[in-house]
Amino acid sequence: MSPDTPLVVAAKVDNALRLSAIDRKAARLGLEEGMPLANARAMLPALTVMQANEPADRQLLERIADWCDRFTPFVALHLPDTLLLDVTGVPHLFGGEKALTEQAVNGLTRQGFTVRAAIAGTIPAARALAWYGHGTIVPLGGEAAAMAPLPVEALDLDAAVVQAFHRAGLKTVGQVAGRGRAELTARFRKEMVFALDHALGRAEKPISARRPLPDYRAECRFPEPVATHDTILATLKSLAQRLASLLEENGQGMRRLEAAFFRADGAVRRIAVETGHPLRQAEVVERLFREKLDALDDPLDPGFGYDLIRLSVSRAERAASETAGFDADLNAEREIRFLVDRLAARFGSHRVLSFQPNDTHIPEAAWIDVPAQYARPSPLPWKPVREAGEAPRRPLRFFAAPERVDVLSVGADGVPLKFRWRRVVHAARHVEGPERIAMEWWRHQTAQPTRDYFRVEDENGRRFWLYRDGIRRETAEPRWFMQGVFA
Repeated sequence: MSPDTPLVVAAKVDNALRLSAIDRKAARLGLEEGMPLANARAMLPALTVMQANEPADRQLLERIADWCDRFTPFVALHLPDTLLLDVTGVPHLFGGEKALTEQAVNGLTRQGFTVRAAIAGTIPAARALAWYGHGTIVPLGGEAAAMAPLPVEALDLDAAVVQAFHRAGLKTVGQVAGRGRAELTARFRKEMVFALDHALGRAEKPISARRPLPDYRAECRFPEPVATHDTILATLKSLAQRLASLLEENGQGMRRLEAAFFRADGAVRRIAVETGHPLRQAEVVERLFREKLDALDDPLDPGFGYDLIRLSVSRAERAASETAGFDADLNAEREIRFLVDRLAARFGSHRVLSFQPNDTHIPEAAWIDVPAQYARPSPLPWKPVREAGEAPRRPLRFFAAPERVDVLSVGADGVPLKFRWRRVVHAARHVEGPERIAMEWWRHQTAQPTRDYFRVEDENGRRFWLYRDGIRRETAEPRWFMQGVFA
């Protein structure tokens, strides 16, 4: 591709290829966005055409939005090419609105993007002024005056509405705003009137942020980018101490924390850890992030360093005071909770499980496994299934799903004498049973078979727990399954 050849991007719109983006050379030669590709090729046969890739464009816009999180966590997408930042109460942190705008524009320009920006009190006004008045900063309540000289295209309305405005001789936003609301509503419907009032600051419409706003957050900006592992962890500990002070004032603790690392080249990396109970200890937070960073499949790459590190509490809970009895060992309980949090940070909360009793007599459902970080004391007690000194009635190892067994011979009372399991034939030496367990009929629409369980010991001393599908004994050959093994 020659550098002197105009470049355009074509997208399919209403079953026709149209120009969705053009470079400066194409614009100087008379091409416009929205023009049919066939017309553009007729005007410029030597034209380089690229196919539009909307998913890739959105991914790029998401990456730019991540970088813009350094200015405010309230960032929203306005596809296909616009970002909306709610900077209410933020400019003084960057030296004013003008300094904030310059810092954002210069930062994105250094990354190779062409940027236009403006600050206004409404979304349509800010977007329109970014396109038609780059760098404009509208004072509070001045949206109507700032929008008045702009062309009606700045309102981002349907092409048919814009064309109707031109036929009526209304070429600027001020001319449209000067007409009566009843007249505009009758001609262009109330949606257009609302869009006009919104742009002029007479109506409000909230922004839907792309990320939920955190409950608490603290950040540290560096005059020179930092890259060392120890500095990163020390910064997280310092930020955790600041957050702990705020949480203590409100009687809350951290349950989920997210650390955001803003690299100098614009890349952003986010890492989250969770805790089983509300906490405020900065040392514990540092240790959890250390475990998380050490266990990452994709290690944290500082590149040229981080110029901003932010720690956010995305979920906070009420931290109740612990009351200890004379025989309570709170330190042991804290150590166990801390161990669970460390293991969850390293391996994932779905891999650190706690077993709790379940209110059912079905063997494989007698307990449930829940992430240990979210486990709470169960109101159900564990029920003993054997007396003191009695042999185990339930196997030590349960299978996730019962496995099919081929019973080769049975005794006169139906007990298995020889069976094949996993291609190995076992001869029974001792058999105990049956123990009949009926299924929970109220949980199913169709009748479920009862089960007759047998404890079987083979000639080599191995003990198994088998059951027979009881409902089919009279109609067909019974089916046998292996539920578990005792040793």
